[in-house]
Amino acid sequence: MRRVKLDRIDRRILRDLQDNGRMTNVELANRAGISAPPCLRRVRALEEAGFIRGYHAEVAPEHLGFTVTIYAHVGLTSQAEADLARFEQMVGQWPEVRECHMLMGEADFLLKIVAKDWDAFQRFLTSKLTPAPLVSNVKTALVIRTRKRLPGVPIDEAPEDDEEDEVEEG
Repeated sequence: MRRVKLDRIDRRILRDLQDNGRMTNVELANRAGISAPPCLRRVRALEEAGFIRGYHAEVAPEHLGFTVTIYAHVGLTSQAEADLARFEQMVGQWPEVRECHMLMGEADFLLKIVAKDWDAFQRFLTSKLTPAPLVSNVKTALVIRTRKRLPGVPIDEAPEDDEEDEVEEG
């Protein structure tokens, strides 16, 4: 495995692509202050090293009829690794669950769930989530509105002195 060290240009490329994944290579290169061919090589290297996992469109849920978003704290009856993996695999099969995070603390998992309406969410809750094997309790919170939704992480062009930007590739 070779190590990849991010420089200022790599970080600018990552930041710009995170903000707009449809940006052309020419525009990306201009913003980074380099020509298009080396920019494309850098993007490919960042993809191969795993810094860029993929590209997607941000779809407006309400335009597709998804008007309800709920966060659910889920407690399990067992925290054995095999049971945690079994729960994660089961949740992975439910299209309503858009995010699944294992937590440390009072709840074992935090799920982000979308539904067409409140009745559809209640059907999901009572027919899939609460009766699922290993689930001991579920606490839900309905999203009223969202004012900020940013993808990814904050990326500065220059890393802090104590920040490590090296990763093993491969």
